Amino acid sequence: MGRILAIDYGDRHLGLALSDPLHITAQPFGNYTLKEDEAENMAFFQRLVEEKQVEEIVIGWPLRLDGSEGRRAEITREFASWLEKVTGRPVTLWDERLTTLQALKKLEGFSGSFREKKNREDQLAAVIILEAYLEKKRYDNDIPENN
Repeated sequence: MGRILAIDYGDRHLGLALSDPLHITAQPFGNYTLKEDEAENMAFFQRLVEEKQVEEIVIGWPLRLDGSEGRRAEITREFASWLEKVTGRPVTLWDERLTTLQALKKLEGFSGSFREKKNREDQLAAVIILEAYLEKKRYDNDIPENN
């Protein structure tokens, strides 16, 4: 069983999280800053899914609080489509409303620099997205089918 990669997608900065191979836990996996050179971004993600045996990718989908899509959600959808083509792995968009607030709450009292706090915030948001996604997958697998 491969891992699941979660991405908290921003304009240039991405927070990353990885599941364990059994899809039980979500761990922060650092950040990635998108480069101007698309080939460099392609190489990064292709190498990442290969080296970490990623079988699936989930990306935080920034819907508005009313559930509608804004420009940010459209850009994220475009990135998800690109990533699916580049990696050959299925990509799922996951409603991420309020994950940044949850991440900020977990970082209350953090005394590092603004950049350090932002990097941790992005990673924590990716972890929160992945934890919710894993929980949903476990719930769906536990529901007995009606015959």
